[in-house]
Amino acid sequence: MQDADFVVATDAIERTVKTLEAAGFQSERFDWSINIRGALQGRHTVQHGRLLQGFLPAGGCCGRAWGILLRVASLEETLRGKMKAWQDSSRRQSKRLKDQGDIARLIETHPELWDSLTVNF
Repeated sequence: MQDADFVVATDAIERTVKTLEAAGFQSERFDWSINIRGALQGRHTVQHGRLLQGFLPAGGCCGRAWGILLRVASLEETLRGKMKAWQDSSRRQSKRLKDQGDIARLIETHPELWDSLTVNF
């Protein structure tokens, strides 16, 4: 895994970052995210702000990342989040292009998601 994005409820952001920093991670803050660097390989981003708060999985599914059991978004939720991010014209063009590539990879590897695609490139 090269990177991972974590969506954190608005009221838990500061507690989450403080917990990660206490565990030895460094944080770098941006308008809609906080990059976390530390012992784990890759870049890890705590997403916050208006764009993704509605994206927190209601029930979520269980998955493991780095041996930690987490509530993770389903493929359908991930696709919806990527489409929402891609359509946000206030995001940097490079981020939107990455979202577009992520959407394409999701559809290529999971063709059953094709009917859920609501954006035109």
